[in-house]
Amino acid sequence: MKEAQILEWLEEVKDPEIPVLSLVDLGVVTGVFVTGDHVRVEMTPTFVGCPAMDIMKEEVIAVLHRHGVSDPEVNISFRDAWNSDKISAKGKEALKKYGLAPPPELQGLITDIDILAHAACPRCNGKNTVMKSPFGPTLCRSLHYCNDCREAFEQFKPLGEAS
Repeated sequence: MKEAQILEWLEEVKDPEIPVLSLVDLGVVTGVFVTGDHVRVEMTPTFVGCPAMDIMKEEVIAVLHRHGVSDPEVNISFRDAWNSDKISAKGKEALKKYGLAPPPELQGLITDIDILAHAACPRCNGKNTVMKSPFGPTLCRSLHYCNDCREAFEQFKPLGEAS
């Protein structure tokens, strides 16, 4: 059993709020360690108070059990804070197809506040957008409006690295 195989299996575990996005592509699975028959998975939530972490942890354990891992260890870690750059390209595409604007690539800290206010519309790719509220249905999303196609949409909030 190798780490790459475990990551492939964990693609089955989807984010409870965004069911088209795996925890691997979301960047929540931050480490897989295999020592002999022992498997340890580290996960970092997108937000410290994420109410779905227990559900995600249980689903990771269930998938590993289905694949024959008898006693997996799953740890929630805050050692390295999650940031939106951890979302894979595949994950960003899945967000867009789902109707959520993916966060832009930050490569570190947010240095331009305008990046928070204007998101590319996931429907028409228009840039003539405005943020209506930084508070969406969950902590990780904000509400926007596209002036081009006149549709409201949510953006997965960009979150840079902690300094």
